Amino acid sequence: MSQVQVLDASPDRSGGYKVDVGRGQRVGRVSSEWFSRPADERYLSLDSLMASVKGRAERSRTRTVESAAVRVEASRDNAERLDLILPGAEQPISPTHWSFGQLAALVRAPAAYLRQLPAPLAGINLQYGLTNHRAEQVKTLETDDGRMELRAVTGPDYGRIYDHELVAAVQRIAGNGTGDTRWKVPGVLDWSTGIYNPMVDISADTTTLYASDRDVFLFLVDDLNPIEAGKLPDGSPDLYFRGFYCWNSEVGAKALGIASFYLRAVCQNRNLWGVEDFEEISIRHSKYAANRFAHEAAPALTRFADSSPMPFVNGIRQARERIVARSDEDRTDFLRKRGFGKAETAKIIDTVLAEEGRPPESVFDFVQGITAFARGKAQQDARLDLEGRAKKLLERAT
Repeated sequence: MSQVQVLDASPDRSGGYKVDVGRGQRVGRVSSEWFSRPADERYLSLDSLMASVKGRAERSRTRTVESAAVRVEASRDNAERLDLILPGAEQPISPTHWSFGQLAALVRAPAAYLRQLPAPLAGINLQYGLTNHRAEQVKTLETDDGRMELRAVTGPDYGRIYDHELVAAVQRIAGNGTGDTRWKVPGVLDWSTGIYNPMVDISADTTTLYASDRDVFLFLVDDLNPIEAGKLPDGSPDLYFRGFYCWNSEVGAKALGIASFYLRAVCQNRNLWGVEDFEEISIRHSKYAANRFAHEAAPALTRFADSSPMPFVNGIRQARERIVARSDEDRTDFLRKRGFGKAETAKIIDTVLAEEGRPPESVFDFVQGITAFARGKAQQDARLDLEGRAKKLLERAT
């Protein structure tokens, strides 16, 4: 029987934990954020990130106006820019690149084409669209950053969840995100040794706390409290850590979402390795989005942070203990009956044999083989399909 326990594990002499990243899924979402964020969108603590997004919200206001009452004109300071005159406003307001695209989309005008036109001509086209806008009303988000900017323009029923509301929900469980609670910016995997070191200085290169004028993205882990779920082929513990990431855009660039999971390591470019039990919820910014965030998303984050890992650990144990194949014929039948082709079946079995030193026998063996096979797929759709099938197989076993 596999030993399954929550460890107060002793780190390796190097200060980290030996992990096996050849198992489970690889998730690249955080790496994509890490790669694309410029220096001014990287924060070293939740406090500094909160100060930025909360201050921005405090300098902002939102209101609903009649579309036909909005006036478009060439900027008084720059004839190549457009300004908007909103009803009751004391001064013109300048649309950002993002809000200009939103405004064009609302009136069904091609934003890319309008940007190529002289400002007066683009203004005439937008003005016509606003005057004839069927929805009749738009909702604006205006921010004073030394000059009034139109950061977002949406339909009147847009349900805004401010970025600082998500950050506040994370702070309730993670404090400053720097180690003052169990939740912190992750460490780094050393590929040369297979050791994951959770104690890494937080810098612009290592941080996973991001915010721009369009969105926020946060990724934190509980990597000082490893969880053992069985043994590796060499007898060492198979260690996991808890993690989550979340995102939001108060200007409508994306929905709000939270993903929680167990993982074995995070590498230097912020890929997540050995991911298991991945769960995600998403909330569109529809009319009642704020209520859904308050009653669904924020509590779900707290429940995950406070929950025991034992259901996950016990699920892994059950999958390890459930033997479903003892012969080559059993192994082939097990996969073929679950929709895998002949070539796929052979590759999955060979993958387990190469990584484990023995053919697959338990449900867990097959799950690990499928996810390892999925990592070699170049097409994302094919990879996600295989990972989804592996997840269902594990869920049925538990």
